[in-house]
Amino acid sequence: MPRYRITIEYHGDGFVGWQRQANGLSVQEALETALERMTGGYTRVQGAGRTDAGVHAAGQVAHFDLPKPWSLSALRDGVNFHLKPARAVVLAVAEVPPGFNARFSATGRRYRYRILNRRTRPVLEAGLVWFIGKPLDEGAMQAAADRLIGRHDFTSFRALHCQAKSPVKTLERLDVARVGEEIHLDVRARSFLHNQVRIFAGTLARVGEGAWTPDDVANALAAKDRATAGPTAPPDGLCLMTVDYPAELEL
Repeated sequence: MPRYRITIEYHGDGFVGWQRQANGLSVQEALETALERMTGGYTRVQGAGRTDAGVHAAGQVAHFDLPKPWSLSALRDGVNFHLKPARAVVLAVAEVPPGFNARFSATGRRYRYRILNRRTRPVLEAGLVWFIGKPLDEGAMQAAADRLIGRHDFTSFRALHCQAKSPVKTLERLDVARVGEEIHLDVRARSFLHNQVRIFAGTLARVGEGAWTPDDVANALAAKDRATAGPTAPPDGLCLMTVDYPAELEL
């Protein structure tokens, strides 16, 4: 039974998130339905990460097994045909060893959070950015972000209903950069807690506005209490950019 790995791009608007849920269409359900229509049988799709409702992906990865081999191009094009009109598309397909697992074989995930920082609200980028009209100091935001790098107990930066067994994670990168009228937060770790990146964004925005200092962020981290960190930023600005794998498993 061949196993296939796919790279997927999707717009989070209109999806209840990655994972199947009873209250609406998920990306996982859209893919499984497309595969069922194409192959005539149910196929379970396992993703590398469970993005929330409204969160986007430029490089989500998933895997599934099929009872017989398929041409890679036919598989890609067939799934994309049956995905319409959902705002999701398969970018690439590869056959992988049976032991490959999109979630557990991954060695890292990179997210980008986009903040539109100008006086006027977004039109073309609406739904893809968090709009903040007040000027932000990206230098101060980076100084605060530096306090979060490394291995920590991130209880202050996870959702109260987060189901992770441990709040301890190793944050490898949290880079803040101004790109034109936007501020980008590029974040990398092996794995993340629920809402962790969005809480980073909400917290760092407070620093950028001058309401908090980098020391306030360090104190929030040390407190290990969700109430001490900043708000959870909206999902619009968050995008799963890439999922990393060992060299022998890269496409």
